[in-house]
Amino acid sequence: MDSIYDVIIIGGGPAGLAAGLYAGRARLNTLILEKDSTGGQIVITSEIENYPGGMECESGKDLTDRMVRQAKNFGAVIVSDTIVDVALEGKIKHVYGEKDSYAAKTVIIATGAKPKRMGCPGETELTGKGISYCATCDGSFFEDLEVFVVGGGDAAVEEAIYLTKFGRKVTIIHRRDALRAAKSIQEKAFANDKICFMWDTVVEEFKGDGILSSMVVKNVKTGERKEIIADEDDGTFGVFVFVGYTPMSALVGKNLEMDGGYIITDDNMRTNIPGVFAAGDIRVKSLRQVVTATADGAIAAMQADKFIENNL
Repeated sequence: MDSIYDVIIIGGGPAGLAAGLYAGRARLNTLILEKDSTGGQIVITSEIENYPGGMECESGKDLTDRMVRQAKNFGAVIVSDTIVDVALEGKIKHVYGEKDSYAAKTVIIATGAKPKRMGCPGETELTGKGISYCATCDGSFFEDLEVFVVGGGDAAVEEAIYLTKFGRKVTIIHRRDALRAAKSIQEKAFANDKICFMWDTVVEEFKGDGILSSMVVKNVKTGERKEIIADEDDGTFGVFVFVGYTPMSALVGKNLEMDGGYIITDDNMRTNIPGVFAAGDIRVKSLRQVVTATADGAIAAMQADKFIENNL
């Protein structure tokens, strides 16, 4: 730790990158800490069509790559490190990583959320062996195979549409009798001849010896259970799980007011700890989209600037 930054941003997704851009533009000495590659969950999205002013058929990676360049152009420094502890009370905040420790006058938490697992037998053992949480990453592995998508929200239906590029048939498994995705997305799915639906159904178990070969599903209304077995010629099939997200707040959430693991903020992204802000999917909010994440990041950065002016 060589210096005290004006602001440390924990997380390099859209919220963190937008915060870095605005903080750098405000001439704040800005550090973005990201344990993996920058971009967050949106990197694995094949096509972004609802980001205002975005380029047509632009991927999540393309969009966030531009955000990275913008943040760097305004002076934000991006460092790869895994955070292991934080001390957010007091005038100077401390962030401890595996590689180094860092200090700042303000901190913006933008750690986001990760895909939630179903927790049924066989899921852990067969993840990466037929079960995936990223259609963009793994869709091509299931060329001409049967594919199942678990979930009924925007992400599930969008990824099911994407997976029709690879799988010969894509079946959406949903625990209800109607999708939760936006109507425009539903219309695309219903119009796609390669997509089928398995309503009122949940997955109870995955089976396979080193590779997924079958799964047990149950109809939640009738209680009927059946086993779906891979085609003999295929030997396997793909299952892509999109059943929500888990907020990445366990480490940074010390002494912060939380609701279900999400950080509570006001409209200005301020937490209950002075000088600590939260932005993006990590905070309590009604809509988790790239556009709301970037808005959160911009607000958080400007509020951090005001905090420094008024308090330090």
